[in-house]
Amino acid sequence: MAASCELCKPGRSRCQRAHGVIVLLLTELLLQCVGGYLSSPHVGQDPPYSRDAQHGPVNTSPVLPAAASAPPTDEESYTAKCPSGGLCSRLPANCINCNYHHNCSYGKPTPFTCKPKKGVHCLGDSGQQQTNFSLSVPCQFCWQLDPSQYSCTNSTDCMTVSCPRRRYNATCEVLDYVHCLGRRVFNKRLFCNWTGGYKWSTALALSITLGGFGADRFYLGQWREGLGKLFSFGGLGIWTLIDVLLIGVGYVGPADGSLYI
Repeated sequence: MAASCELCKPGRSRCQRAHGVIVLLLTELLLQCVGGYLSSPHVGQDPPYSRDAQHGPVNTSPVLPAAASAPPTDEESYTAKCPSGGLCSRLPANCINCNYHHNCSYGKPTPFTCKPKKGVHCLGDSGQQQTNFSLSVPCQFCWQLDPSQYSCTNSTDCMTVSCPRRRYNATCEVLDYVHCLGRRVFNKRLFCNWTGGYKWSTALALSITLGGFGADRFYLGQWREGLGKLFSFGGLGIWTLIDVLLIGVGYVGPADGSLYI
């Protein structure tokens, strides 16, 4: 009997180890399930609808933005710039719609039928509110207007003192109260005409009085030429005389390529 018990001991230990492994696996699986549930985003949060004994159901959905924070519409953007209650003929071009036709004589005033845009109110010469009125507009395209009737972008990357004079591509827009045919924003090639603030009279005065020491070249931002004149005493006077003539006729200008003022 004792021998049979001894024979059963190895099998019993193997059974116990197998049972222990199964218990450990089940425990680990249970811990993973519990940890996953606790880390779920739904745990610890209020339900979308909760009921209070006094106030009834409460909606916890996100609040919609107020109407005042909405971006302005196209109508609001131009009506803020268009005066209402004035003469129709004095409205800016962006506040009216006109039926332009191109069978007119260039440069001559031509009547066109126009009406104010939605939300804009204007009066005729008799003081009555009008929805349609006649407007006299010169027969010419916007890019053919006088330069004083439109504004353009300026460029400081081109040289003004070059031969031939350089041009740059500018974006131009017609002024508000100027009427014309075609697009009010257009591109045009213009001469470089920017200035860095250098005065021609100051440069000429320095060239005459202190040109032998390179003061005129230093003033114009031409440091290498200024040092050359300084250490050569104005090229023994010859360089000084030449610079007086070149600055006087405007051939020598600022080093940044801008125009004199």
